[in-house]
Amino acid sequence: MSYIEQISYLKGIRSEVPNQELAKGLAIANDVAGMDEIASYLFDKNKSIASDCLKVLYEAGYINPQLSSNYIDQYLKLLTSKNNRMVWGAMIAIWNVAKIEHEKVYAHIDKILHLTETGTLITHVTGIKILLALCEVKTSYYDKLYPVLIKYLEACRPIDFGKRVEDYMVILNEDNKDAIVKIVSDRLEHLNKSQLARVKRALKSKGIEL
Repeated sequence: MSYIEQISYLKGIRSEVPNQELAKGLAIANDVAGMDEIASYLFDKNKSIASDCLKVLYEAGYINPQLSSNYIDQYLKLLTSKNNRMVWGAMIAIWNVAKIEHEKVYAHIDKILHLTETGTLITHVTGIKILLALCEVKTSYYDKLYPVLIKYLEACRPIDFGKRVEDYMVILNEDNKDAIVKIVSDRLEHLNKSQLARVKRALKSKGIEL
């Protein structure tokens, strides 16, 4: 059986399990040939096939980002797709490899910032994760993106605030610590018990007690 025949759509299965199993197998085996075959269908006219293949690639990227990074050019090209599912799938794929292919990703930062601002919830959340990943790589990226990230932290929905604070710990430093802690402190009264505990754990991991 070819690799493409193992995707959910072509197996007639309405579940992501076949895609996830295929991705896991490819990633663990570091199977370039298999990934190449799947990537060759990213722009297939059949949207279900294209979507399943993107799912396989970004799921593989969770496990083996180096392998998935071979397809960064295709992921970036998909950011202009008219299909929202392909856009947010591409954003996830890019996030997985952003530190490896940071120069190519940053070259498209204006598009990524636009999609983060205007896209679906998944696109927005993943866009922020891409920005955070880039900030970890270079000071110049951080200097450009930090003001945007602070704006998104301030505007984050209460339901997502705990996870957002956890994510932001990767950029916490002596220069921004006070600003981030102030934003968090100003939001505490609006958080439920679960969110509050999550926020406190995140800050405590950096030696900060609220």
